[in-house]
Amino acid sequence: MRIRTGKYDGFTIVELMIVVAIIGVLLAIAIPNFVKTRDTSQLAAVYNNLRVIEYAKDQWALEYKKGTGDSTDLPALSDFLKGGTIKSVVHEVYEPNPIGSPAYATTTVRLGTYPSTTPISIP
Repeated sequence: MRIRTGKYDGFTIVELMIVVAIIGVLLAIAIPNFVKTRDTSQLAAVYNNLRVIEYAKDQWALEYKKGTGDSTDLPALSDFLKGGTIKSVVHEVYEPNPIGSPAYATTTVRLGTYPSTTPISIP
């Protein structure tokens, strides 16, 4: 049998404020890590797309007996790309460049150490 003492069961405002403060500190620590991880994975996807373009350029040059300096574009490489195209990660634009020159991508957002509109090439 429970005796009523007139007190209410529940949390005090101080206890609630402490919990909210702890959650705020945890979010302040976690959010920058999530943003960095997202940027790193997007940059890795761009690097992978550039490797795919380089591979397609090599295959295209072998197939059509082209050499260093011959120019190409993404539509010409479509037969050598899986799915016929490169899927954009952050609305980047790919420039395949002539055979023997590395392909690069430009984007309007900052990725890793690359500021926006700076060409991104395979390291």
